[in-house]
Amino acid sequence: MAKYFDEEWPKEEEILNIGLKMSRQNKLDRTKMSRAFCIGNGESRLGFDLERLRPLGTIMGCNALYRDFKPDAIVSVDHGIMHEIYHSGICFEIPSYFRDWTKVPVHLYKLMVEGNISELDVDLIKNTKGVFTSNEKGLAEEFVFHGSKLEGLAHIIKKNKEVIEKKISVGQIKISWIHPKKDKSTSLTDVMGKDRGWACGPSSGYVACETYKAKEVFLIGHDLKSKTDRINNIYKGSKHYLAPENSPTPHDNWVNQWLQLFKLYPNTTFYKVNRDLNLKDNVNQHVPEWEGTQNLFYVDYSSIDNLS
Repeated sequence: MAKYFDEEWPKEEEILNIGLKMSRQNKLDRTKMSRAFCIGNGESRLGFDLERLRPLGTIMGCNALYRDFKPDAIVSVDHGIMHEIYHSGICFEIPSYFRDWTKVPVHLYKLMVEGNISELDVDLIKNTKGVFTSNEKGLAEEFVFHGSKLEGLAHIIKKNKEVIEKKISVGQIKISWIHPKKDKSTSLTDVMGKDRGWACGPSSGYVACETYKAKEVFLIGHDLKSKTDRINNIYKGSKHYLAPENSPTPHDNWVNQWLQLFKLYPNTTFYKVNRDLNLKDNVNQHVPEWEGTQNLFYVDYSSIDNLS
């Protein structure tokens, strides 16, 4: 009997440990599916290690976050940064949700983009600084296009190329060739049913609730306002962002769109994460327009330490 125990118990113990490990992993997977962190780019999140969130839920990134950190999914609604994100290649690795992201068959490229212009004019546009932005075509069978038709732009450039180069700081024409196998990009219209005209932050919350079925959504770095008379954004002054000396971006739309989301998903609990619950400045204060919202709570970063 003792011999049987000595021989068989290690095997049974190993099976028990495997079962325990699987149970813990299943619990972790269920938690990750039901909780989302929507990461904005307000300066209040500077210094917080986003990697800590990885095992706790789905991390929804906004805009240029991908430059410094790889979220589980990314959302963008402005043409310039959308194409920058796609050209970076991260859309081959994680789901990406973009506004007005219509994939068009390659055989329509000349009709939609070039029109009736010569190869010389096409080259003129592509060689004019800041006008044309594109990734490599490769074996792409589809493309996404935002901007002006080349045919009309060529005429403008011919009149005064120097003025055009000085006045255009970002591409007027943006092309993303869609990878035939690796592409993970989706139009927000496919998720929302229509273009709601929402900003990136509330759109990321919508995707978290609708696509990822999140029952808890944490708003991190969605500062809404600024503590100063200057813009509040980690990426200010970089490509596709306003200069640091700009005034704060009006916050009314953000506030209203988040509120609409809270109401659309009454069975989801939303948490606005503030740096300090005791401060009452523009960033850390309770949002007046959200008062009385039953499924909204305010927490600080220490609350995240208690999540499991």
